[in-house]
Amino acid sequence: MGTGQLTIDLDALNANWQALNAKSADRVETAAVVKADGYGLGVGRVARALARAGARRFFVAVAEEGAALREALGPGVEINVFGGHMRGDTDMIHDLDLVPMINSIDQMLRHVEALPGHRFGVQLDTGMNRLGMEPAEWQALRPIAEEQNLTLVMSHLACADEPEHPMNARQLAAFREMTEGLDVPRSLSATGGILLGPEYHFDLTRPGVGLYGGRPFDEAQPVAHLDLPVIQTRDLAAGETVGYGNTWTAEAPCRIATIGAGYADGIHRIMGPLTAMYHGDIPCPIRGRISMDLIGVDITHLAEDPTSLSLLGHHQGVDTLADNAGTIGYEILTALGPRYARRYAGG
Repeated sequence: MGTGQLTIDLDALNANWQALNAKSADRVETAAVVKADGYGLGVGRVARALARAGARRFFVAVAEEGAALREALGPGVEINVFGGHMRGDTDMIHDLDLVPMINSIDQMLRHVEALPGHRFGVQLDTGMNRLGMEPAEWQALRPIAEEQNLTLVMSHLACADEPEHPMNARQLAAFREMTEGLDVPRSLSATGGILLGPEYHFDLTRPGVGLYGGRPFDEAQPVAHLDLPVIQTRDLAAGETVGYGNTWTAEAPCRIATIGAGYADGIHRIMGPLTAMYHGDIPCPIRGRISMDLIGVDITHLAEDPTSLSLLGHHQGVDTLADNAGTIGYEILTALGPRYARRYAGG
């Protein structure tokens, strides 16, 4: 087999949801964010596993993702769309019973005119300046929203992964002020907000990356496991080089395995100098540049030539690779390429 195998541990996914659900305050509903094809791991299988774990409300980025999720889950769960009611979304929102999170006056007018009586949520901007209504805009539209089928009011924390950041308290205060007296469920917290404590939880939490094994939920079990095939092995003499640009030179005789994967599969070239692959518990450092389809790995210290090496798993998670690449775990997860053979375990 010339392609890597990506194993998605649905039992670990469910355990992460259960753990975050337990951290949410009493009488708080825990939803699940499955945007970007379930953070790159396959929205159908991921969402069905989360539904079996107990999730009854899901969040996606756009209506098209909501359509794929409805096909996977069928009726009986609520699907919320962060991007709101965009032009051209009306039929999908109506026919598939999606709940748009309205972000602006234009979206509000589009929704109530096209689908009077259809439920919706509202997203408020409490300082992130990304999506949502600012205070003056919300003040003008709030009476209209309250007269319609408003089911949720939400906002999003900009710095929840930094517990001591003053932005968290500022956004919490702004959200409280903007929603004071509102008799509608409220939501402020994704994974990081859950970990900030009960005052941030309100009526609904909506974990995302923590479900999939990423920071800031350090207790998360790894969900993505990636094993990559060894295509060829060779012995090098001292002074020989590996890969494009001759960026690594052997200081002594060594044995190099060529792995069948590369940056076309989401293994960012920049992570190479700091990253190892694993044979069981034994790290094997990458040598030379990561190329589009191939990676050189030093296996000199192994007792035998391996048939595959592990890049993701219990020894090395998405955040370790992210640190090595100067990015975040979200990018590592969502970049995992389509060439991998995918296998779902448990769930």
